[in-house]
Amino acid sequence: MQGLIHGLRSCQETVKLAVLRNSRGRVSIERKNMFSRFGCVTSSGAMEMVEKGLENMTVADVLMTKGEENVGSWLWCRINDSVDDAMKNMAEHNIGSLVVLKPGEQLHIAGIITERDYLRKIIGQGRSPKYTRVGEIMTGENKLITVKSDASILQAMQLMTDNHIRHVPVIDGRIMGMVSIVDVVRAVVEQQNGELKKLNDFIKGEYY
Repeated sequence: MQGLIHGLRSCQETVKLAVLRNSRGRVSIERKNMFSRFGCVTSSGAMEMVEKGLENMTVADVLMTKGEENVGSWLWCRINDSVDDAMKNMAEHNIGSLVVLKPGEQLHIAGIITERDYLRKIIGQGRSPKYTRVGEIMTGENKLITVKSDASILQAMQLMTDNHIRHVPVIDGRIMGMVSIVDVVRAVVEQQNGELKKLNDFIKGEYY
C-alpha cells in the first residue's frame, strides 16, 4: 500500500510534465503556474483549470459517494447481539464490518466487528455464531482505530496501512459512517481518472 501511495503521487508529477511537453507550439504553460497536485493550470492569465486534488480529497467525499450522508442502524449492532445476526446484517447490506454499540439508548461505541473476526474466531475456532455474542469476538474500543471525516484520503489510507486494518469507522463526535480500504482505493482511482481525462482534453485543445 505504501507503494500505491507513492505511485499515485509520481503519476501526478508525470502527467504534469506530459502537459508541458504536449502543449508546445499551441500554448505556453509556465511550470510556476501549475500548482501542486493540479490545483490550477493557467496560460497568459486567460485559462484556468481547477481540480480538488488528491491530497485535498477527504473521507467525507468518500462517504458521499457511498451514499452514507444519512447514517442508519444498518451500520451498527449491539454488544449482546448474536454473531449470526450481525453477519446477516452485513450480508444484507453488502458491508464488511459493523460498529458495535454498548447497551442502552445512547450510541456509545464498544468496538467493531468485521468479516475477519468471524473467520478467525468463529469458523477458525469451530464456534456457533448463533450462540456467540458479538462482544465475545469484536475488537474492543481500547483497540479501536477511527478517523475524522475531514481527514484526507491519503491520511486514511496511511492509517489503515500502518495498522493492518481494512475498515475504519468515521467519528465526528458521533458515527458518520464507515470506510474500507476498497472504498479509499476506488475513490483515488476515480479521482485520478477524472484528472487524466481533463488533462487529455486540455492537451487536445478542448480548454480555451
